[in-house]
Amino acid sequence: MEFSLLGPVAVTTASGELALGPAKRRSVLALLLLRPNTTVPLEQLIDSLWEDEPPEHARTVVQGHVSRLRATLAEGGAEAYGVELATHGSAYLLRLPEELIDAHRFGELVSLARPEAAPADAVPLLREALGLWRGPALTGTVTSPPFAAATHALDERRLTAVESLARAHSALGEHEQAASVLYTAAVQHPLREGLVAALMRALFRTGRQSDALDWYHRTRRLLSEELGVDPGARLRGAYEEILRAEEAVPAAGAEPAAGGVADEARVPEQRGRETAGRPDAAVSRETGGAEPGADGGAGGPVSGPPRLLPRPPARFLGREAALGQLTAAITEDAAAGGDSPLAVVTGPAGVGKTACAVQWAHQHAADFPDGQLFADLRGFGEGDAMEPATVLRFFLTALGTPEHAVPSSATAASALFRSLVADRRLLVVLDNARSSAQVRPLLPGGPGCATVVTSRSRLDGLVATDCARPVGLQVFGVAEGVALLGAMLGAERVDEDPEAARELVELCDGLPLALRAAVAQLTARPRWRLARLAAALRDERRRLALLSAEDTGIASALRMSVARLSADDARLLSALATSTDGQLNASAAAALAGSDLERTQDGLERLAEMHLVDEAATDVYTISTLTQLFARGGAGETDGTENHG
Repeated sequence: MEFSLLGPVAVTTASGELALGPAKRRSVLALLLLRPNTTVPLEQLIDSLWEDEPPEHARTVVQGHVSRLRATLAEGGAEAYGVELATHGSAYLLRLPEELIDAHRFGELVSLARPEAAPADAVPLLREALGLWRGPALTGTVTSPPFAAATHALDERRLTAVESLARAHSALGEHEQAASVLYTAAVQHPLREGLVAALMRALFRTGRQSDALDWYHRTRRLLSEELGVDPGARLRGAYEEILRAEEAVPAAGAEPAAGGVADEARVPEQRGRETAGRPDAAVSRETGGAEPGADGGAGGPVSGPPRLLPRPPARFLGREAALGQLTAAITEDAAAGGDSPLAVVTGPAGVGKTACAVQWAHQHAADFPDGQLFADLRGFGEGDAMEPATVLRFFLTALGTPEHAVPSSATAASALFRSLVADRRLLVVLDNARSSAQVRPLLPGGPGCATVVTSRSRLDGLVATDCARPVGLQVFGVAEGVALLGAMLGAERVDEDPEAARELVELCDGLPLALRAAVAQLTARPRWRLARLAAALRDERRRLALLSAEDTGIASALRMSVARLSADDARLLSALATSTDGQLNASAAAALAGSDLERTQDGLERLAEMHLVDEAATDVYTISTLTQLFARGGAGETDGTENHG
């Protein structure tokens, strides 16, 4: 059994990862793991879980989470590992061998490393320590100040380890490796002056004076713009040291001085001339790629900025509110400065997330003159989801990097991608994402870039760690749905049967995908009136089959969502489908599922995150008719229309 804090909070056993439930439960576990073998008062847990005033029933909520954690750990065989979650009065104690916690093992490895005294031994120790990190610390916990402080403290320990590893490499004369280690951390923490200063020295010692000085000027501008301050002593010291070393290099053909900084700088100076004006050369070395093309670009002549967006969606109507929210999310974050803005378009299967994102991207393409990138991440499709390394290879080659210069690892390729686009105005559209972890390596750097992600999942992780702005997409109302039917079928055909048109929208649950499938049925049967299709759709046994068109349809879309559920959540969805009116609370859902209330609440939260149910109000959940029909197993009926028309 292993406990993870250095990334998503998780518990892993030989049988796989345990289901920990909602964010507050993960947060309770995280707080206990941060203070292992120490009693943690209930009041401290309450203060940490709620950023605002806790509710009156906070004690009951925490006690419930502890109870569920105790049961989950027991199911995972905690006793065999010496793990016990005990209650001591109004406090809790998580008793366990501390080596089971990744943060503890990280600290032990770092403390054993002596980068200056024993650098050869320190390198593998520090690499193993940093290898324990799987993302931002405490991912999946609440965003209260105590957890923000704990996350910051863990991240500071990681950055200190990065700097120690770079010092160990430098002590061994491995300056290329030192620069590679420092580069990604410096990109992620551009205002950490000690980190940038160390990177400048490492770059200088590998012959990249221009890149080292560029980092200084870039950081100086950021400090001025973001904090209104000048560089501190460490950053100025690195800058002045490099300038003095350059001045001390003798002219060509002269005898070099014996020893000293100038002697160390002589070879880097020569190599620096070769790479002057080519900042991408530094990037390629640091990320493991090959040297770029001799033209000084990212790998050869490029015909122009990449324009990879799909064609605009046909007959796109409405969505003014969502498009406005997207514009606000991107432009407001861009105006605020800092990291590149990120928006996440979410909603149920078939609601038109891709169409909305692509429409917005085409409308604003002129705002991103350096290109628009697009990738279908296949998070909810047939087969496996796209690996970040595959997408990065596609993006990098589209930006002009030759195939042989693309790093093989996703981490290195991601760093190269961020470096190449850092000073560009570029739009990235990532469609059909499965998880936040799939998206993070694909996010560009630089304030001129923007990213729009679509997903059936809410991707709360991106909101928590990357300040993503969520844009929720709702189903069409009757008027919008009828307008779509008119745009695709022709106004005359809809106007002759307006009541049937409204009924079709209702039978399709207002989902654009279902409406377009209905249009396909009517287009193939021009003699059918709308009322005839509406009558056919009233038969719930045939509805999902009728709302399919060759390789697309609402049943296929729902199948991909349900395929991502655990067995327990799939059973809960099937139980909800038996509800008479599609609206119920957690108690009624628990009764239908034959499960306890707390487990049902957790399942409902996960289904709501996947937009398979909707939490219309506190403890009021609704499930759409089409989702009910699918969950009841009604997706396989034939439509019976092959010989009609």
